[in-house]
Amino acid sequence: MYIKRLVVGMLETNCYILVSEQCGIIIDPGEEADKILETVSDWQINLILLTHNHFDHIRALPQVMEATSAEVAIHALDRIDIAVRELEDGEKIPFDGKEISVMHTPGHTPGGCCFRFEGYLFSGDTLFAGGWGNTMFPGGSEEAIFKSIKEKIMILPDETVVYPGHGETTTIGEERSLYL
Repeated sequence: MYIKRLVVGMLETNCYILVSEQCGIIIDPGEEADKILETVSDWQINLILLTHNHFDHIRALPQVMEATSAEVAIHALDRIDIAVRELEDGEKIPFDGKEISVMHTPGHTPGGCCFRFEGYLFSGDTLFAGGWGNTMFPGGSEEAIFKSIKEKIMILPDETVVYPGHGETTTIGEERSLYL
């Protein structure tokens, strides 16, 4: 499996591309559709996962969806205006002979999700290196984000690599002292 991080748009959103021999997934096609599509031009993209519905994580979605014909998936509480698959907490998504686990982590948005695959966590705007997502937007909740982080994320092994929605990667071990 291969993971590629692209930094896109004025807010420097991380867009992730996961590819295996059989299929590919894009997580959060924020902006710069041409850059994303050029990067995935050699792979068949089957699924686009959205951690939440803020513009900086979905602006390139229409173009990427049209070019790849990939299914789009987001939590029901963050539903968008296009036909999408609605994700549920605990759902398992097959990928590369293994599974991606959907973790509903409300707080930044009501339907915010993280995606766990083996020793990796794609945390969207729930958890960053050295901090957590902004809860000041409509639907945000400081109480909910801290509960999500404490009860769902901080229980993961220290060596879990965190790929956040903005900024550099970190690990659960590096972030643990901020939340416990």
